[in-house]
Amino acid sequence: MSVVIKSVEKGSPAQKSGIKQGDIILSIDENEIMDVLDYRFYQNNSRLKIKIIGENGKERVVKVKKKEYEELGLSFETYLMDKKHSCLNKCVFCFIDQLPKGLRESLYFKDDDSRLSFLFGNYITLTNITEHEIERIIKMHISPINISVHTTNPELRVKMMTNKNAGKVLSVINRFNDAGIKINCQLVLCPGYNDGAELERTLSDLTALENAECIAAVPVGLTRYREGLAKIEPFNEKTAADVLDIIDKYAEICAEKYGQRRVYGADEFYLLSGREIPDAEFYGDFLQLENGVGLWSLLREEANEAIKDTEYDDNNTRKITIATGEAAYPLITSIVDSAVKKWHNLECKVIAVKNNFFGGKISVAGLVTATDIIEQLSGADIGEELLIPSVMLNNENEMFLDSITLNELSERLNVKITPVNNDGYELIDKILGVENNG
Repeated sequence: MSVVIKSVEKGSPAQKSGIKQGDIILSIDENEIMDVLDYRFYQNNSRLKIKIIGENGKERVVKVKKKEYEELGLSFETYLMDKKHSCLNKCVFCFIDQLPKGLRESLYFKDDDSRLSFLFGNYITLTNITEHEIERIIKMHISPINISVHTTNPELRVKMMTNKNAGKVLSVINRFNDAGIKINCQLVLCPGYNDGAELERTLSDLTALENAECIAAVPVGLTRYREGLAKIEPFNEKTAADVLDIIDKYAEICAEKYGQRRVYGADEFYLLSGREIPDAEFYGDFLQLENGVGLWSLLREEANEAIKDTEYDDNNTRKITIATGEAAYPLITSIVDSAVKKWHNLECKVIAVKNNFFGGKISVAGLVTATDIIEQLSGADIGEELLIPSVMLNNENEMFLDSITLNELSERLNVKITPVNNDGYELIDKILGVENNG
């Protein structure tokens, strides 16, 4: 595969060596360049031989001298240097299959790209991975790799993912482990499928791997748009508690064997079971925050520290509202109560937005739509500002899931709306209306 150079940074090692926009890069030090991983890995040496094709169609070898790990200074049409790899599975629990029409266009793309796992922390199923990619990950020692395992029972994995190769590729996990590649594992649990005895089997297999450094179990998310899809029951108080009991059993085994807990349940399992969410130190290095593991504890700890450390002029009066999902409502309320107790002129109301858009069973803030916010906050006494979790919006903090922009929502509610990242210090700053302290 050849890659066209879109631009060359002025003054860069590439420009100084005569590489130009429109040139086609073929290889670096005789290593074929197929995408961004190849490029980033092989450009690091201080002396390079780069084979390119110029505008005249002739091949030539360009010698480059630079500092070790210094960027060459090339950019390409796309960040990956080619198209993202889409998912080949038809998982019974796939959230994208449960989406209605009319949402943000990007939501409907199912990626399953090993490069995105390394670059951005995305999870891959391995059903889309090639032998070339496996060997490259091992050769480059790309670590950690994030894998959606769900179950280590080959037949059950085929059934759950509706892919005949889903069971076979489980062997790749062992190859990565044997090569010293760190592995983060995700298990989307569906009652009656991969919980109970099947969960025990999966955790027994994965905790036996020395380099499976973190295993996170998350409950299946179910919307009202499941017509024609497999019947799956949601977790309840008992089944969620049963999952946590199994997780604790294998976490204790890991703590004794490796000195680390390694196995965790998502915060949602604790909320569903009615059990208290552990303190922040329980989660170690917070390796699976993106799966909702430890988010609650980390935010609580940071916010409490911020309340204790932040100085604020209590003569200032401030009246605001925070809108969040039902799951986070008790936590945000407790944080706000502590803030109001310290700063008496602060008036802050917290509203739990029920997710009617997806059918009422989804309670996380990241899936709250502007439609539900409008329906439930229109006419409310919001005050001078409305704070919302930034996870409700796309990466640019511009648009909600239902394609309504932040500006449109602000106009509909006639109030300033401020997104807040999942950071306790930032939350307190935004509540107080001051600049970030930290």
